[in-house]
Amino acid sequence: MKKIIIGSRESKLAVVQCEMVKAHIERNARDTQVDILTMKTTGDMILDRTLDKIGGKGLFVKELDRALLDKRCDITVHSLKDMPMEIPKELPLLAFSKREDPRDVLVLPKGAKELDLSKPIGCSSRRRILQLMELYPSAQCKSVRGNVQTRLQKLDSGEYSALILAAAGLKRLGLEERIFRYFEPTEMIPAAGQGILAVQGRREEEIAGLKGFEDVDSAYEALAERAFVRHLNGGCSLPIAAHGMVSGNNMTLLGLFYDEDTGNYEKGSITGNKEDAECLGIALAKQLQESCGQDRETEA
Repeated sequence: MKKIIIGSRESKLAVVQCEMVKAHIERNARDTQVDILTMKTTGDMILDRTLDKIGGKGLFVKELDRALLDKRCDITVHSLKDMPMEIPKELPLLAFSKREDPRDVLVLPKGAKELDLSKPIGCSSRRRILQLMELYPSAQCKSVRGNVQTRLQKLDSGEYSALILAAAGLKRLGLEERIFRYFEPTEMIPAAGQGILAVQGRREEEIAGLKGFEDVDSAYEALAERAFVRHLNGGCSLPIAAHGMVSGNNMTLLGLFYDEDTGNYEKGSITGNKEDAECLGIALAKQLQESCGQDRETEA
């Protein structure tokens, strides 16, 4: 019997996401044993500072990348929004999952019926904070780190009036009932890749049973969103957002660009053929740069 080991972060959500890939492989390669190897990443261990202060998204993947390179695991599974924009050539992304609900949501303490703005909203993402201020100008935000369960415990203990979280994670954990309000993508543009799982492996190595996991439309959306962010040199430290929506052969891409030099930001959209996904991402990035009055070129 063949054996495949999937590398994962230790959090419950990460393991649930790996189990989705594990189940797919087992259904499609019945002679294969699939095990999950969990590990704690640097990003999971440093919880007293925001991501932009400790090195960004790479802190959630470098231990998993090392496990792949050392052949301690055969593939790894990530929330695409947590992945750096630059991927090592020797560790390509093999497949993108069908997208779960990509929206951000507002979560209240257990038993609360309305948002109490006398307490801060738990939110560590500059992207979310910037857009939240458009919706709730009088709100105050306070950083919150940790896995979903840890954040919910802090919320329910009275430390925060609410949390901003991703719908996808709550739904995958069976916690959809905690959602008080959904923010439509036009209200709060999601992070690039939000709701999509990415399977990463070693170059030129095929994984039995992975065929069919890839969702073509999600792949196009991911390509456009990541091209947008990459062109703007965006990472955890900048509130840059991108969200693609495929309909038939077309795709509409929403984007938010923040000019750190001026503090100005612009939202916009572009529509085109989904097969031109990366070109659409770059074109929208340039369009929003110009709207912000930023004439200098950024690296593609």
